[in-house]
Formats: sequence, structure tokens, C-alpha cells
Amino acid sequence: MATQPAEKPPPAEGSPPAEKPSLVHRLHSQRERHLQRSKPVRALWVIAGFTILVGGVAMLVLPGPAFVVIPVGLAILSLEFAWAEGLLQRAIEQGEKARQKASETTATQRVLSGIAGALAVGAIVAWALLGDIPLVPV
Repeated sequence: MATQPAEKPPPAEGSPPAEKPSLVHRLHSQRERHLQRSKPVRALWVIAGFTILVGGVAMLVLPGPAFVVIPVGLAILSLEFAWAEGLLQRAIEQGEKARQKASETTATQRVLSGIAGALAVGAIVAWALLGDIPLVPV
């Protein structure tokens, strides 16, 4: 007589998720295939990963989607380095927490954020007009 395994209880509210996100699982299987590649190909992946990661870090102060580019660089590097995999996993978990917090905002918070944004845009426009700053290069 076979017994069925007991179902896992759902994680307590506020506790970290018990399972890794699916992206991390896919990267583990990709790592196995990646380690079978030749050394020059792996070196090119490392160079590409560091280039993308450095570009993403630069985008923290320059215009650009840093919070998209940095995880891409970490994902590439995680195929070769365990430290990059750990950083990527932490970034994914923090992103999930931020998404969850954003979805839990109240309607009042959203309205107030919209008003604050509109006031900021209005202040910049007023400063540009009153300070005689040209809006279009002449």
C-alpha cells in the first residue's frame, strides 16, 4: 500500500517563498549545457556578461533601463559564476517584493502619487517659462 506524501503547507505571510522562481530553475539547466561549451565560447559569454553588467551599472546614473539591463548581465554571468547567481536570485526576490508592495497600495496613495507627479511636471514647466529657459533649442 503506497502512501501519498503530505501536502506542503502554504508559506506564512511575509516569509520568503519556499521555491526558487522559474527563471532560476531554467538558468540551472542552462548552466549544465553552458559548462559543456568550449573555453573560448565560455570566455566570450563572460566578456558579454560583464559588458552588459557594467553598462547597466552605468545606467544607474545615465539614462537607460538599468533595472532591466543589470539582471540580464547577471543572468549571463550566472552561467559561469556562483556569485552572479546569488546576486541574480536576490535581485529577483527584491523585485518580487517591490511588485507586491506596489500592488498593495491604496487608491488614495495612487491618487496622491499622481498629483505629486503632476505638480512636479508643472513646477518644471513653470520654472522653464519663468526662468526664460528655452524648451526647444534655438
